[in-house]
Amino acid sequence: MPKGEGKVVAQNKKATHDFFIEETYEAGIVLQGTEIKSVRAGKLNLKDSYARVFNGEMYLYNLHISPYEQGNRYNHEPLRTRKLLLHKKQIANLIGVTKEEGYTIVPLKIYLKNGFAKVLIGLGKGKKNYDKREDLKKKEAKRDIERAFRERQK
Repeated sequence: MPKGEGKVVAQNKKATHDFFIEETYEAGIVLQGTEIKSVRAGKLNLKDSYARVFNGEMYLYNLHISPYEQGNRYNHEPLRTRKLLLHKKQIANLIGVTKEEGYTIVPLKIYLKNGFAKVLIGLGKGKKNYDKREDLKKKEAKRDIERAFRERQK
């Protein structure tokens, strides 16, 4: 299966708005207890999350996974730091690139693949405000062209 294929549970739409995504990596995520049940139910939020390398391992910060309703005392902390599973070569590559100015590692989406939760992380370079405005103009122009094309076919 190619990267990002599977049942998409959550997407970070803000990431493509705020960053130019240059490369993507598929990573496993280490979950504990009832977290996978909440993920399967779609009770998570990627909005302000980011990934960082610490001691040669990749970690995901600020990923909010809501506590499972029937989890009682086995529930987890919603905003805990979660470890990502990547190959050492991939981590070394990401360390080298993120040392450059303006690059960050952003989770793009979380999906289920073969029963496991996977995270698609992207290497992003921050956009300036004028870049964001230009992207919106292009998107609007494309939408107008498609609308005019549909009207013409009727």
